[in-house]
Amino acid sequence: MNIDLQGRDFLKEVDFTAAEFTYLLDLASELKHAKRNGSETRRLSGVNLALIFEKTSTRTRCAFEVAAFDQGAHVTFLDPQSSQLGHKESIADTAKVLSRFYDGIEFRGSAHETVEQLAAAADVPVFNGLTDRWHPTQMLADFLTMREHCPDKPLSALSYAYLGDARSNMGNSLLVTGALLGADVRIASPRELWPDAEVQQLAQSLAGASGARITLTDDPEQALPGADFVHTDVWVSLGEPASTWAERVALLRDYRVDTKMLDRTGNEAVRFMHCLPAFHDQNTTVGRDVAQATGLTDGIEVSSAVFDSSANIAFDQAENRLHTIKAVLVAMLPNRI
Repeated sequence: MNIDLQGRDFLKEVDFTAAEFTYLLDLASELKHAKRNGSETRRLSGVNLALIFEKTSTRTRCAFEVAAFDQGAHVTFLDPQSSQLGHKESIADTAKVLSRFYDGIEFRGSAHETVEQLAAAADVPVFNGLTDRWHPTQMLADFLTMREHCPDKPLSALSYAYLGDARSNMGNSLLVTGALLGADVRIASPRELWPDAEVQQLAQSLAGASGARITLTDDPEQALPGADFVHTDVWVSLGEPASTWAERVALLRDYRVDTKMLDRTGNEAVRFMHCLPAFHDQNTTVGRDVAQATGLTDGIEVSSAVFDSSANIAFDQAENRLHTIKAVLVAMLPNRI
């Protein structure tokens, strides 16, 4: 199948078919291999990319910048102090102006509606680096990482469990992407923190076409047996008030990923995944404050024993942000070779 994604936006996972999503994973693998063996071809020389960040970032910003630099493109970083977006200039007007200067626009922020409005008004591809609804570039990295660690299984045979707050961009994206690709997806979360009805319906519709197996439960015991991977994420998202921690910890203590949770998979080769940053010790201000307030002294959403173990492949995920984001840029921006 000849797949051409030139000029396309990437705002959410279901912007693409399973074949197109898999094509991006294959391209990311090729680009990763080329970077490592020194044979990378610069396909984006002279391309210009605007990076709009309402929310702070380490992995997403660095991945977009290094991916662009590796491919010969130039980037401009715009944070809330560097742009009039939504303050003195409308989202639509900003998109129209940036389209005159740049070949593509990346946005990382709160409301998913913002990136949708940017894409509607822009004349160039727009990429979602994270919103409150979806995290599509993270999904590319996650599925590339899972495929690398289960090379003998097709994507449709992968099984993974997500434990924690599933009413989030990571909960939504892991549920819907697995449904798109036909995987065995298990979400274990308190019912009040499940993905909303619209996301669940979308996942069920996709699963009907792909053959995906979907489990939504409030009991980790139902989600873990046989899982190849166990995912989690922080329990309080960026931008939520500190006062949220006490309530969220009370809700989620039973979903904390520790060695007992991994043992419940019955899979000696099970791997732990986390999009990072992770509160696995007290070496951050938040981790220390929450530990002192709650008694979770050896990690919050994940124990230090799991995070420091060989089961943890979160840093493979982090590296793969670079290669998968590079695939997005190469596939969708104008190639200049």
